Amino acid sequence: METFLLQAAIYLGAATICVPLAVRFGLGSVLGYLVAGIMIGPVMGLVGSETEQLQHFAEFGVVMMLFVIGLELEPRALWDMRARLLGLGLGQVLLTGAAIVAGTMALGLTWQVATAIGMILALSSTAIIMQTLSEKNLTATRGGRSAFSVLLAQDIVVIPMLAIMPLLAVGGGRSRSQGGGHGDAPTVGDGESATMMADVGHWVDTVPGWGLALLTVGAVGVVVLGGTFVTRHVFTFVGAARLREMHTVVTLLFVIGVAVLMSAVGLSPALGTFLAGVVLANSEFRHELEADIEPFKGILLGLFFITVGAGIDFNTFASAPLIVLGATAALILVKGAILFILALVFQLKGRDRILFTLSLAQAGEFGFVLVSVAFGDGVIGPELRGILLLVIALSMLLTPLLFIAYERLAARHPAGESAPDDDIDEQASIIIAGVGRFGQVVQRMLHGAGLRTVVLDRDIQTIQLLRKFGVKTYMGDPTRPELLRAAGLNTAKILIVALDDRADSIRLVKQAKAATPHIHIIARAYDRVHVYELFRAGADQIVREMFDSSLRVGRYALEQMGWSEKEAHEAREAFFKHDREAMLALAKLWKPGVPIEDNPEYAELARELSKGLENALLTRFGEDEDAAAAAKSSD
Repeated sequence: METFLLQAAIYLGAATICVPLAVRFGLGSVLGYLVAGIMIGPVMGLVGSETEQLQHFAEFGVVMMLFVIGLELEPRALWDMRARLLGLGLGQVLLTGAAIVAGTMALGLTWQVATAIGMILALSSTAIIMQTLSEKNLTATRGGRSAFSVLLAQDIVVIPMLAIMPLLAVGGGRSRSQGGGHGDAPTVGDGESATMMADVGHWVDTVPGWGLALLTVGAVGVVVLGGTFVTRHVFTFVGAARLREMHTVVTLLFVIGVAVLMSAVGLSPALGTFLAGVVLANSEFRHELEADIEPFKGILLGLFFITVGAGIDFNTFASAPLIVLGATAALILVKGAILFILALVFQLKGRDRILFTLSLAQAGEFGFVLVSVAFGDGVIGPELRGILLLVIALSMLLTPLLFIAYERLAARHPAGESAPDDDIDEQASIIIAGVGRFGQVVQRMLHGAGLRTVVLDRDIQTIQLLRKFGVKTYMGDPTRPELLRAAGLNTAKILIVALDDRADSIRLVKQAKAATPHIHIIARAYDRVHVYELFRAGADQIVREMFDSSLRVGRYALEQMGWSEKEAHEAREAFFKHDREAMLALAKLWKPGVPIEDNPEYAELARELSKGLENALLTRFGEDEDAAAAAKSSD
């Protein structure tokens, strides 16, 4: 028990130190976890062989992650992805595998070994890619959706790959009869399905082909029918107990049960839980399910990344550094080139093409599964096994750096979907740049007041949705000067900046004010620092997106605590006036590029202003409240 607690403290301590530092320097949490593993493993030697067993447990985070992803996809949306699944996904696997097979055979390997390596390295890391896409809010972009389609297709093709691998055996390694089957743990990991399949799925080998097909269909049917008709009654029954932890227990039971069922019939647990998530996407319990799973998913994925870093075998690297580095670089370059070609064929443009190319250019955790199977079946020997494991781990380690390269390259390309800009055939006194949740409300209010507007946005899906409801919206990047001129910037009276991207909104304000100094710019700000940046850029009026709604909530709370409607309104107005004055005062002390917590003058004035607000409200309203309380007690 003491050893377990010590190991837990080491893993958690390393994550606590490395992950916040990595995020602070813009490197992302995944790289922080990987570095933490390297530090406590190969560098300091604080952890050892237990990382192999721990990784089997941690890889269940991948299963939970795909369940959460499934919850965010309706069945219709999954059906709409069929072209990308077959074209991008299957195309990537086949082309990448073929290129690797050709290259390794040119180096003198047999076609059996080359085919095994091609299958192993054709896969990408679902865990790292989806975690990073989510952190950087790139999941909903066309490049992010295309990358997810490829990852989902890879999860599907893992099943036939596992079936093909034993057919490639040439007798150069150990056979399963000699004890080298799926249960052997590689240096870095076996993948999330290996351990469960070893424990649960051996009996599948004795079932004839037609019986296995029926079992597979039956398992999928159980998941679909159970998720559709049974879960509602189960969660309703458990909810009647009014015990929050029981809801979490049932959610975990459901996910683990689906994973075990899929493993028992030889399917990928991750694929099965993804299907279960899709089935429950329209359920009224969807958000509760996601909230219950999210903490476990995050912790297990973090632990998985740490074990990957801790399991990197630097002895193998030291014995053949040029081979390992060369193979890793060749993998990323070959895979990236094929992904770039597919992006061209499927008409991904700009940032989407760069994101798709760089995000998938590594090997993945399912490669660990296939390496273990190939070694156990005698397809590859121990030396090649060690090199492949190291190449997979190093390519995963480099993935966060590829995302950093994407951000640098994306800054030079236009954002958004790849649809062409519309020809703007009208002008108005009001231009609205950005018509998301914020901009839509503004547009509806102005339209209801009888005012004409020209609405610009670069999200093709939002534009198509608004057009269905009769809202005329033009496709195009509002930060492009020629598009603004076509919309009537030179004669417009008001420009409303409601873009989601902070940097783009600042750039748009600067461009518009420089081109047309007389125009009145009303800008949406994300937070207080964004207000200062927009103020420096030239915006005339700035609205924090959550500020007014927060004031309304505060006002309602005061009314519920016994304040009259007039008193609550006056308190709201007093706070609004004080905050606006404080904002102007603090803006003079704000320094670009310096975090506000590292600006002592700013922090000191903020504390004084906050104390002044408290005193002002207490002085103005506290006396009235005390008088009212005294009068009530005298009655």
